[in-house]
Amino acid sequence: MTFADALTRSPIPFEPGRGADVAALFPDLPPELREVIAGAAGCSPYLAGLMERDRDWLAGALAGDPQAALAAEIARIDALPPEGLGIGLRQAKRRISALTGLADLGGVWDLEQVTGALTRLADHAVDRAIRTGVEEEIRRGRLPGATPADAETAGGMVVLAMGKMGAGELNYSSDIDLICLYDETRYDPADRIEARTAFVRVTRKMAGLLSEHTSEGYVFRTDLRLRPDASVTPVCISMASAELYYEAEGRTWERAAYIKARPCGGDIAAGDRFLRTLTPFVWRRHLDFAAIQDAHDMRLRIRDHKGLNGPLEIPGHNIKLGQGGIREIEFFTQTRQLIAGGRDPDLRGRATVPALGSLAQKGWVPEMVAEELTDHYRAHREVEHRVQMVNDAQTHLLPTTPDGLDRIARMMGEGDTARWIRTLRDRLERVEELTGDFFAPNESCGRPELSDAAETLVEGWRSYPALRSERARAIFHRIEPEILRRLQRAANDEEALLRFDGFLQGLPAGVQLFSLFESNPQLIDLIVDICATAPGLAAYLSRNAGVLDAVLGGSFFAPWPGAGALAEGLEAALAIEPDYERRLDAARRWAKEWKFRVGVHHLRGLVDAAESARQYADIASVAVAGLWPGVVAEFAAKHGPQPGRGAAVVAMGSLGAERLNAASDLDLIVIYDAQGAEASEGPKPLPTRPYFARLTQALITAITAPMPEGRLYEVDMRLRPSGRQGPVATSLDSFRAYQMEEAWTWEHLALTRARPIAGDMGLREDIEAARLAVLAAKGGAARVMPDLAEMRARIFAAKAPDGIWEAKIGPGRLQDLELLAQSFALRLALPARRVEAQLRAGPRGGFVTREEAEVLASAYRFLWRLQAGGRLLTDRPLDMEVIGEGGRAFLLREAGEETLDALRAHLDRTTVAVAEIVERALGQGAGQA
Repeated sequence: MTFADALTRSPIPFEPGRGADVAALFPDLPPELREVIAGAAGCSPYLAGLMERDRDWLAGALAGDPQAALAAEIARIDALPPEGLGIGLRQAKRRISALTGLADLGGVWDLEQVTGALTRLADHAVDRAIRTGVEEEIRRGRLPGATPADAETAGGMVVLAMGKMGAGELNYSSDIDLICLYDETRYDPADRIEARTAFVRVTRKMAGLLSEHTSEGYVFRTDLRLRPDASVTPVCISMASAELYYEAEGRTWERAAYIKARPCGGDIAAGDRFLRTLTPFVWRRHLDFAAIQDAHDMRLRIRDHKGLNGPLEIPGHNIKLGQGGIREIEFFTQTRQLIAGGRDPDLRGRATVPALGSLAQKGWVPEMVAEELTDHYRAHREVEHRVQMVNDAQTHLLPTTPDGLDRIARMMGEGDTARWIRTLRDRLERVEELTGDFFAPNESCGRPELSDAAETLVEGWRSYPALRSERARAIFHRIEPEILRRLQRAANDEEALLRFDGFLQGLPAGVQLFSLFESNPQLIDLIVDICATAPGLAAYLSRNAGVLDAVLGGSFFAPWPGAGALAEGLEAALAIEPDYERRLDAARRWAKEWKFRVGVHHLRGLVDAAESARQYADIASVAVAGLWPGVVAEFAAKHGPQPGRGAAVVAMGSLGAERLNAASDLDLIVIYDAQGAEASEGPKPLPTRPYFARLTQALITAITAPMPEGRLYEVDMRLRPSGRQGPVATSLDSFRAYQMEEAWTWEHLALTRARPIAGDMGLREDIEAARLAVLAAKGGAARVMPDLAEMRARIFAAKAPDGIWEAKIGPGRLQDLELLAQSFALRLALPARRVEAQLRAGPRGGFVTREEAEVLASAYRFLWRLQAGGRLLTDRPLDMEVIGEGGRAFLLREAGEETLDALRAHLDRTTVAVAEIVERALGQGAGQA
C-alpha cells in the first residue's frame, strides 16, 4: 500500500506560508499527500528542514510503501563501511525521522509502528557502533585473546536497551537509555582488566558516535546512567559485577527498569543469558505488593523534583511526568507486573499496551480500565510526539503561550484550540482518577474501642518479629484499625483476636504480607475467618504466608480443575527452575498453595469433606508423579538409566483410595521390572537391586527432605512386602510370588487400595493385573475372616480412642468401617479402591443387608466429615474447648447438627450401630469359614 493510500488525517498548517513553500518542493506527489506535507511543515520547523534537506529521497519514499522505504534504509545502515558510519547514521536518522513524522501526522502508521520504526533505527545504530568499535579493538590487538572471528559476537560485549527503547516505544525525539556489559567468562582472569578497558573505550566511542552534533546532525542522545551504581562504576562493567550489585543492592526502580530491558546490540545471546540470571531479582516468587509503596514514593519524589504537584494547568503541563500523564499509566502497568509477574510469565511483557492487555486478561486490571488507559496512553503519546516534533526537542512540556498551544492543536488536526485543551484536560484528569487510588496508600482510620485485655494484647504486637522493621510498622499502622474492626465482627471477637495474635506472633516477617493486606482488604476477611475458625490453619499460615498469593491469582475460588490441569501446572512450575533442588522446592510451594486452597474451600463450605478428600489426593498423586521423572533423571545422571522397564510408584492406604485429609501422610511402595538386567549402565553402575533401592530412597528424600519451603509430605513405606524388614523396592516377580505364597491377610487387604501413580505405563498395568490376580486367588481363603477378627481385636488393643470426639480409632469408627470395606473388596476381588464403592458391594456378596449397607455408608460420610473437619482445624486430638467457638460452629455445620450435645449423641449412635454391623458381618464370615 502506498503512503497516499494509507492517509487517514492531516495536520492544519500553523504557518501556512512555510507549509506551502515546502509542499511545492514535491510537485509530483498526490494533492492529499502534499496537504499533509504542508500541514507538517507549517507546524514544525524541524520537519520542514528535514523535508527540504532530503527531498529527493523523501519524494521516492512517499511515492511508494513507507514500510519498504524504512526497511531499505535500515538495510543501508547495516551495509555502511566503518569509515562512513558517522555520516551514514546521521543521514538515516534524518530520513527516518522525516518519514516517521509524516506517517504519524498523516495517520499512516499507528503508535506501535511509529515507535517501532524509531526503535529499529536505534537498535541498528547501536549494534553497528558497538561492532565497529570492537572490530577496531581486535584489529589493534587491544582485546586480549580475541580473534577477528570474535567480532561476530562483539567479543562478548552486549548493550541492553532500557526504558522506551527496550520496550520498542521510543518517542519522537527520545534519548536512548543503555547499559553496557561484557561477558567476563570469555577472558582469562588475568586479562579481564585489560578487556574491561577495551570495552570502556568502545562504549565511549559508541556514545560519541551517536550523540555528537555535526553538520550532518546527530543520531541519538545516549544516557548510560542506568547502569549499576553509575556514580562510581565505569561505563561498561562485567556481567558478574552487575549481577552481584542487583543481588545485594538492587532497588525497586531498578526492578521496574528491567521489565523493559532488552539486548539490542553486540552479543545478543550473552545479553539474554544475563537477563535470565536477573529473573529472581526482577520477578519475585511471591506477589510483591510492597512494590506499590515504593512506586508511590518514587512517583512523589519525581513530582517533587520536577515541581509538578500543583493544580493541573494545560499550559506548561508535563505530558510525561505530570498529573494524569504518560508515566502514571506506565507506573500503573509496571507495578502490577512487578506484583504478579513472578508467578505468571505471561505478565512480563516489555511494551505498555500489550502488558495492560495481559493484565486485563489475567484479571489484575478490570478490562474496561485497561481499555480506557490504553486509549489515553495512545492519545498522550501522540501529544508527546507533536510537542517534540516542533523543534526536535527532548521535552514533555506543553507550550505555555497561546500561540504554542495553537500550534500543537493544529498538528493534532484540531482547529479549535479551546476544545482540544478541554479534551486533553479531561483525559489527564481521568488518568489521574484511574491510577491515583491504586498508588495512594490508604490512610489510617481510627482504631475501634478495645477492652483492657485486648488493648494489652495488641500493644504486645510491636515486639513480634513481623513488626521489627520501621517499614513493616508503618504499613501495619495503616491496616491495623481495619484488622481490629473485622476481628470484632467475628462470632467470638476475643477468641478471634487471640487466634490472630498467634498468627501474627508466628510470622517471621511482615512487609510483604502487610502490603498484600493493604492492597487487598478482602484477604483480611479471609485471615479473620481462618483465625476465628481454624487455629491449625492459622498456624500453618504463619509459617507459609506466601500461599496467600494464590488467593489473588484470579482462579482461587473457581471449580476444581482436576488432576490433568494440576499436572500441567506443576510441570510448568518445575520447568522454569534451573536445578534439581529448586524444582523440589517449587513442588513444595505448588503443593502448599493447592492444599491451602482446598482447606479454605472446605472451611467456607464451597466443598464438602468428601470433595476435599479427593482434591487432597489429587494434589498428592500429581506431586509424586510430577517429581518422579526428575528424581529418575537426577539418579540416572550418576548411575545410568533404569534397567528394563524401570520402577513404578504405587499409592497405598488413603492415597490409593483417593481420600486424604489436611494432615495425611503418604503410604507408598515401589515395584520394578529390570527384565533380566543385572546392573545399570552409567558412570557409576549399580547392580539392579541396589540401584532400585537407592532410587527409591532418592524419591523418599525428594518428598520428605526439609527445604526452604518445608517438606512435601511425610512418607510411610511399611505396606511394602515384609514391612519394615523388606527391601524398599521390590521386583515385580518377587511381588507376585510374595503376595501369592507368603503375604498375610492384612497385606492382601492393603492391596485393595493399591493404585500405581507413576512410572512406565506398561509396568503399571502389569502391577494392576497382579493386584487383581492376588485378590481373586486369596479372597476366598478360609483364613480371611478369622484373620480379620483377630486383626480388629489387635487394632483396638493397640490404641485407644483419643478422647470422646475420636472419629477414626475404635469400634464402629472409620478404621473399623474401612477394614470391613476392604474385606468386601478382598472377598469379591473388586477392582474398586474407594471405601464407598467397596461398602456398596457388601449386599452383593451377601455380607450385609441393603439396610445395613445404607447405615454403613451414612456412618462413613458422617465420621469422615468429623475426622476431616477436625484435621483441618487442628493437628491434635479434637478438643471442643481448644478449637473455640468458630471451630465448633464449623464442625456442627459439617455434621448437620445444632448443638454439641446433639453431635455427641449422633457420634455415639453411629459408632454403636456400626460396631454391631461389623461384628455381625465378621462373625458370619468366621462362622461360614
